[in-house]
Amino acid sequence: MAASKDPTEPLRQMAAAFPGVARGTSCNQSSFKAGKGSFLFVGPGAKGQGYKAMFKLDRSLEQARELADREPDRFEVGSTGWVTTRFTAEKPLPKKVWEKWLRESYERCLDSEKTPSKKKATATSFTKKKKTPANAAKRSKKKA
Repeated sequence: MAASKDPTEPLRQMAAAFPGVARGTSCNQSSFKAGKGSFLFVGPGAKGQGYKAMFKLDRSLEQARELADREPDRFEVGSTGWVTTRFTAEKPLPKKVWEKWLRESYERCLDSEKTPSKKKATATSFTKKKKTPANAAKRSKKKA
């Protein structure tokens, strides 16, 4: 029997074709980055079962939630906008879905470059805790 065709290859090719994309690896996944942010992780599924792709979505989150409600084994929506999809060569992601999500994820990544971060570092965000008896007790417990 012939080996199944890798259904992640079209995603990888399209992601790599976007302007300014850097390709890398995160754990066992291929990662695609534009500017300072990643917009796609794709590779083998858990325990070598099938494949998975992760997209950072915004406009399509409602569609992703609907798919996750219908097919929770294939679609999962995280709290920060990352959507995980699971698929096989026999049951690949619908092309219309992954093309739309890939473009959106890439564009969202570029838009975040232009938009100032909501979490700005401030002088108070890096101040040390006061040395109080309660904090000293916590520090000594951690060392033990």
